[in-house]
Amino acid sequence: MSTDTPGSQSSLHRANLERVLRAVRMAGSLTQAEIARSTGLSAATVSNIVRELKESGTVVVADTSSGGRRARSVSLSGDAGIVVGIDFGHTHLRVAVGNLAHRVLAEESAPIDVDVSAAQGFDRAEALVERLLQQAGFRPDKVIGVGLGVPGPIDVETGALGSTAILPGWTGIAPGHELAERLGMPVHVDNDANLGALGELVWGAGRGLSDLAYIKVASGVGAGLVVNGQIYRGPGGTAGEIGHITLDEAGPVCRCGNRGCLETFVGSRYLLGLLTSTLGPDLTLPRVVELAHQGDLGCRRVIADAGRQIGTGVATLCNLLNPRRVILGGDLADAGELVLAPIRDSVARYAIPSAARQLSVVPGTLGGRAEVLGALALVMSEMGDSGALGRPAQASAAPGFVARTAG
Repeated sequence: MSTDTPGSQSSLHRANLERVLRAVRMAGSLTQAEIARSTGLSAATVSNIVRELKESGTVVVADTSSGGRRARSVSLSGDAGIVVGIDFGHTHLRVAVGNLAHRVLAEESAPIDVDVSAAQGFDRAEALVERLLQQAGFRPDKVIGVGLGVPGPIDVETGALGSTAILPGWTGIAPGHELAERLGMPVHVDNDANLGALGELVWGAGRGLSDLAYIKVASGVGAGLVVNGQIYRGPGGTAGEIGHITLDEAGPVCRCGNRGCLETFVGSRYLLGLLTSTLGPDLTLPRVVELAHQGDLGCRRVIADAGRQIGTGVATLCNLLNPRRVILGGDLADAGELVLAPIRDSVARYAIPSAARQLSVVPGTLGGRAEVLGALALVMSEMGDSGALGRPAQASAAPGFVARTAG
């Protein structure tokens, strides 16, 4: 009779090993006291597990300090595996290669034409992944998985990009399946707002929090929701489509087919349209932000108005989910207090007072890297610990493409 049955000492020990590994993998580095707090395991149990993982070469332990006291910092071994992040945006493609110790080994961003076909986009991504792996000095067989971000909702059953995606011509494409076949690697796919939320949660302004919303304002508007430390996607994968909250039923027609959505009042196309008659047709949102910081009154007014509209959507999120923090990402986040103060004003006006008092509204700290770092974190959050513990990982639902359930 096997000793590794549910409830057995062997099974419990393995579960504790996996809890410790997951905590370290998602944080990058933790002291043993922090591992005990995050896993609920006793200090003695953590100490024994860390010793076992160190002897097997899975983790490395270094002396550090915490609160002025000596401590031991635990991180995954640098050769435990490589992860790849890919972020497709409206105007860019960004790829990063990192290890499980949260060290980014190579990273590159390239402009991309929004009208480029999906096949051409995948060609460029494939070439960039190959080049960065060579640059980092790793063979493809060292890659544990690939995280892929796209600007639109992903159907959790088919992996296909939804109809409200920003990239024209990509609707109905299953990018995870496509890239998995091209790269020969497991691919985890999610929308860019979710990855921005995950990036800020693991690497940036959301560290240490378990409930937050990341709102990305660029060509479109989306929100990544973190509930109890996990990305919440909803049963169909469309949770967080804050850009399609209706503000004015008689407003402009949105690409989703409705009128007066939040996105029609704060998306880059609308904002730039308010200013191009005076500032020229080549105006970009980063340039608007730059001019606003320099004192341009028109740009400052447009940004402030956008902030008040975004704040209305944030107030709705507060009333429904009561997040601890809202993190603003995308090009508009660089406006700082010019946009954050109006957001807070609207939240104070429209949100339940108790929810508004508990909320902080801050800019993201990762800038344009939030989504690609979130793609790296996505692989780390979705991968199992079986491989690291000497047991083959469960096969994915389709060759290369890793199916996820919404959570």
